[in-house]
Amino acid sequence: MQYAIQTHQLTKKYNNYTAVDSLDISVERGEVFGLLGPNGAGKTTTVSMLCTILKPTSGTATINGFDLVRQSHSVRKSIGIVFQDPSIDDRLTARENLYMHANLYGVPAAEQKERIERILKLVELEDRAESLLRTYSGGMRRRLELGRGLIHYPQILFLDEPTVGLDPQTRDHIWKYIRELKETHDITVVLTTHYMDEADRLSDRIAIMDHGKIVVLNTPQKLKETLEGDVITVRANDIQLLSDLVVKWLGLTKTRIVDGALEITVPNAKAAMPRIMELATQNNIYVESLISRGPNLEDVFLHYTGRSIREDSTRELYGFAAVQRRAIK
Repeated sequence: MQYAIQTHQLTKKYNNYTAVDSLDISVERGEVFGLLGPNGAGKTTTVSMLCTILKPTSGTATINGFDLVRQSHSVRKSIGIVFQDPSIDDRLTARENLYMHANLYGVPAAEQKERIERILKLVELEDRAESLLRTYSGGMRRRLELGRGLIHYPQILFLDEPTVGLDPQTRDHIWKYIRELKETHDITVVLTTHYMDEADRLSDRIAIMDHGKIVVLNTPQKLKETLEGDVITVRANDIQLLSDLVVKWLGLTKTRIVDGALEITVPNAKAAMPRIMELATQNNIYVESLISRGPNLEDVFLHYTGRSIREDSTRELYGFAAVQRRAIK
């Protein structure tokens, strides 16, 4: 099989700090590959290397069959990037932005007009093509950035937190466009995101990184199947007390408080829920709601990294935001 991306012992060091440690991954052509991890885990440094923004300290990689270091110019021509931070000129119109990007990537002049019209139609911005970007909403800018990243028909599209800061409805619209773009152009997508629902619904496979290494890699469904048991979510007037009590008296040690609710992982929810209710009643704790579910991707993330992806919202030191200002020549 010829992979879209293949790395061998790919490593990035900063003095005595190893950001990415001997990474071996293979991304199949046409798949959506999710790369998740706590900030500082190395995921964005990995993507920055694969985009040729950062040079690896050691190791090798091939992108679309091109050597990452020796054929970096060919790598750049074959990929598209949508950064987490806005990277589009708001003093230009949508059409002007697309023409500028087409010229930067060497799209033949005879093909530019047709490609730009196709992109504008695809992301539903034909009627705003002559408007300055400063008049666009956040969702409209994101759609244009997605279209801009495809103007040169890349084989791989790198998306770094593509829906960060957008409302749920706009996020759904953005992913609708991404799916359509992927199917229309038969591209491979590499995604980093802090939204577990996005990663779960959209990724064919997911790799979770921590401390510069891949700790687990599989399909979303198989990752969830690795966790046994059910998750009970309790909302009550004294969550901390209830948490202490279920650990002490019921021996349920897999507990955490998330968004003001107590989550308890148990072997059998049907057996545990009456015991939790009885314990709460005996201690004058009012339970507002008590529900159970199977494991989700957030549980998988917590299991393999020891923390919730929502616990750390700071950006990775050597991520896209720190290096995207470097010129890609």
